[in-house]
Amino acid sequence: MKGITSQHTVEHYENFPVGSFLLPKQYRPAVAVVYHVARYADDLADEGHASASERLAALDECSAELQRIERGETALTARFQALAPVAQRYRIPLQLFEDLFCAFRQDVVKNRYQNFGEVIDYCRRSANPVGRILLHIFDQTDARQLALSDGICSALQLVNFWQDVAIDWQKDRVYLPQDDLLRFAVTEQDLANGIATPAFKQLMHFQCDRTRRMLRAGSPLGVQLPGRVGLEIRTIVLAADRVLSKIHTAQYDVFNARPTLSRGDWPAILWQALKTGITKKTAT
Repeated sequence: MKGITSQHTVEHYENFPVGSFLLPKQYRPAVAVVYHVARYADDLADEGHASASERLAALDECSAELQRIERGETALTARFQALAPVAQRYRIPLQLFEDLFCAFRQDVVKNRYQNFGEVIDYCRRSANPVGRILLHIFDQTDARQLALSDGICSALQLVNFWQDVAIDWQKDRVYLPQDDLLRFAVTEQDLANGIATPAFKQLMHFQCDRTRRMLRAGSPLGVQLPGRVGLEIRTIVLAADRVLSKIHTAQYDVFNARPTLSRGDWPAILWQALKTGITKKTAT
C-alpha cells in the first residue's frame, strides 16, 4: 500500500510496522518475513519494465509457492521457505497472502474504479489481510478485533490514495471513484492539469472526511490490544489521522506538495498514543 511514510509504517501495501521500536522483539522476525513476501509480490506488480503478462505470470508463481506450502512441500524460493514455518507457527491462513496477490494482479489490469464499493473491495484484499496477518502473529483474532483491524487497514489504504492522487495519475491510475468524480463535477482532465480546483477540493474533503470516520471507528483496537502492540496500533492510527489533517491544511492541494509526516510530527503522535493508553488504564 504506498502508505504513511515513517519508521513505523512504510509505503503501499506495507502497513506493517516493520522495524518499529514499538513492536515487542519476539514478533519482529515473523513480521519481517511476512513483509518481505508482500513487498516482493507488490514490486512484481509495480516496479521495473516488465509487460503485464510477465507481471501476472510472476504473481502466479507466488501463488504456486503458497500452494506448495499448503501441500506440505518445500517452496522453491528462500522467501517462501522462510514464510512456511512462520505461517505454521502463528496459524496464519495462507488465503490472506493469496488475497494480497489477487490485489496486486488487479493493479496490473485495472486502473479505474466505478464507485466506492469497488475501492473498498480492493482495500479488502490489498490492505485488510495485512492487519489480519499481524493479529494472527499477536494471537489476537476474535471477530471484533478482526473487524476493527479491517476498518483501520482500509482507512490506511484510502489515506494513501488521497495522498497520492498526483502520483497515481502519472501511473494512469485513478482511485477516486468515477461516480464521485461525476457527482462533484471533477474531470480526469482536472487531474491531468494538476490544479486543485474548488470542485476538486470539495471532492477531496468528502473522501478525507469519510476516511477519518472509518479510521476512528477502528481505533478502539488500539486500546483493546495489550502493551506495546496496542501502542503500535494507536501510533499508526494517529499518524494516519495527522496525514488527513495535513491534507486539509494544504487545502487539499495534493498536486503541489504530497502531505507527509516529518520527523517533528512523531513526538506528538507518540505522546498522544501513550496518553491514550494511560487514560485507558486509569479508566479500568
